[in-house]
Amino acid sequence: MKKIINKLLVNHSLIYKLFLYILTVILVVYLFPKGGQFKYEFQKGKPWQYENYYSPFDFSIKKSLQEIEAEKQQIKENSKQFFEYNDEVVLNVKKNTTAKLLEYLETAKLSNQSKSRLLQKSDGILNEIYEYGYLNPLSEQKIENVEITLRRGNSIQNIQPNKLFKASQISAFLNTKFGNQPFSKEEKNVLTIISNELKPNVTFDEDFTQKAYEENLSHISYTKGLVAEKERIIFKGDIVEGEKLVKLNSLKSEFDSQVWSKSNSNWIVLGYTLLVALSFLMLILFLRKYRLDIFENNNKVTFIFFNMILVILLITLIVKYDAKFIYVAPIVILPLVLKAFFDSRLGLFAHTLTVLLLGFIVPNSFEFVFLQIIAGIVTILTISELNKRANLFLSVLQITFVYFVAYFAFSVIQEGNAQNLNYEKLTYFAMNGAATLFVLPLIYIFEKLFGLVSDESLKELSNSNSKLLRELAEKAPGTFQHSLQVANLAEACAIEINANSMLVRTGALYHDIGKIENPMYFTENQVTNVNPHNELEPTDSAKIIIDHIINGVEIAKKNHIPDRIIDFIRTHHGTTLVYYFFKKEELSGNVFAESNFHYPGPIPFSKETAILMMCDSVEAASKSIKEPSAKAFDDLVEKIVNKQMDDGQFMNADITFKELQTIKKVLKKKLKNIYHLRIEYPE
Repeated sequence: MKKIINKLLVNHSLIYKLFLYILTVILVVYLFPKGGQFKYEFQKGKPWQYENYYSPFDFSIKKSLQEIEAEKQQIKENSKQFFEYNDEVVLNVKKNTTAKLLEYLETAKLSNQSKSRLLQKSDGILNEIYEYGYLNPLSEQKIENVEITLRRGNSIQNIQPNKLFKASQISAFLNTKFGNQPFSKEEKNVLTIISNELKPNVTFDEDFTQKAYEENLSHISYTKGLVAEKERIIFKGDIVEGEKLVKLNSLKSEFDSQVWSKSNSNWIVLGYTLLVALSFLMLILFLRKYRLDIFENNNKVTFIFFNMILVILLITLIVKYDAKFIYVAPIVILPLVLKAFFDSRLGLFAHTLTVLLLGFIVPNSFEFVFLQIIAGIVTILTISELNKRANLFLSVLQITFVYFVAYFAFSVIQEGNAQNLNYEKLTYFAMNGAATLFVLPLIYIFEKLFGLVSDESLKELSNSNSKLLRELAEKAPGTFQHSLQVANLAEACAIEINANSMLVRTGALYHDIGKIENPMYFTENQVTNVNPHNELEPTDSAKIIIDHIINGVEIAKKNHIPDRIIDFIRTHHGTTLVYYFFKKEELSGNVFAESNFHYPGPIPFSKETAILMMCDSVEAASKSIKEPSAKAFDDLVEKIVNKQMDDGQFMNADITFKELQTIKKVLKKKLKNIYHLRIEYPE
């Protein structure tokens, strides 16, 4: 039992990765659509590349979205507007009006005949007003149709809206009912009483109208015909368009739902699981081979998996809500975030795997996958430094433009013309670009959640007034000056080959902080002619020199320097020899192990770490040139960089020969500028 526990403790990192891997696969498979996949791929406007295809079962032909929308619009235009007639209001108005009139007429100096005439006229006026009803002023704006439906109890009646009395018509109507003006005092008072007692009794019945509209919508048929089993759908070579396209889309939809409803659903889940597991396994193998430092850091692996799941979840939710909005989702944020924290190669690799997985979720998957992979490549190629907001904004414009062009190309291929271009999709791409700008606050959030570092943090670390750099300047001033020179050289090289100049500059400033421990054992800090190495054996001297790597890593971790910067400390000498002391030991004739004179590595694994190795070696060696000249510097740069290449120090770095040549040119030029080489003027 104790052995098992010890094994678990020793391998806890691998166990965690295995658990994370399994959990991620389960989550992604759960998010996948609950249906099978139609085994034939087809696109509008393209030839059917398979054999003649016949219907495998009976299925209904589904109407297109345009047809359904047209029917809905027609129903909306023809749907009735219901207004409710309130009899209770009418009874109350008549009752109150009669009571008020009787009360008034009792004291009026009129004959009984005149009083009776006024009461009859009043009753006639009310009957006429409330024959169809008095419309509530708040409901006047609701009338949209030329005919409305009046609900009166259990009966309904279709009428024209102008038959209803409106508030603006009441005064004029009452005046016309009492004959010629001027009115007598009594007539005026009667008019006032009637006018005061009138109340609207017809209101717009929004709930009933909506229910009736929804009832009509529920009767819409989403199909328009039937395809019988074994009926031919399309011949090989036929263009997928028109009725053939409609039938194929209908069959695909029907096939997906039918497959899931059968007993072989477990096989479908197994298929999804294998594909998802394979995809994430490729990512793990990529990290294991090319980014071992990330692979060994569970926090970073979790961060990468988390971002991929987040993108898949986002697209799944959008597809469930309305698939037409899938292009609003800023998927290119994934490679942007991974590039900000790691490197572009990992960002593009993870983005490609994620997009391939999304192909199982989205409709028209080929178009989606193509557009997103192209957008991801453009993202990686155009954005070099996220901390510069102008760069991000310009890159987003370029990404959006690429979306526009690629979608236009697909649309022209499918439709055969540019007239049917869906301009609504172009607005989605524009919204996508705008949403991509939110990558900066997202990076800040991830920094806090996962303890990672971005370019913005690098800017803060590169401040020479930071605690650790001030300590380096005080204890090892020569090393500090060397680091500044290397930082300037490395930054210039990075800019020329479009690498992350902020990252390499910051890494250069911290790459030699391990020399704080034994500053006097490094020549740049020796201000006198006393060299402590003269009292040591070459093996011991080599150990002190090599230990500045180990000490640097420890000091950096103690001061909470991010791993991205510690990578530069680890790799800036790669696995090269401490050549001076190696040769010294070799000449002594003693038996020794060459491994004692090798730096522990690892070798550089990115453009930035490779740049630092070259700049560090060249800058240090340039100090030993007794007679500086252009040729001497050229030879020095060529010798050092070529030696590092021959030793295989750049095997894991994604750097090209062309970029190496560019770096050489920059180093030669900068060294000449540093040493102020000028032509000699004749005396």
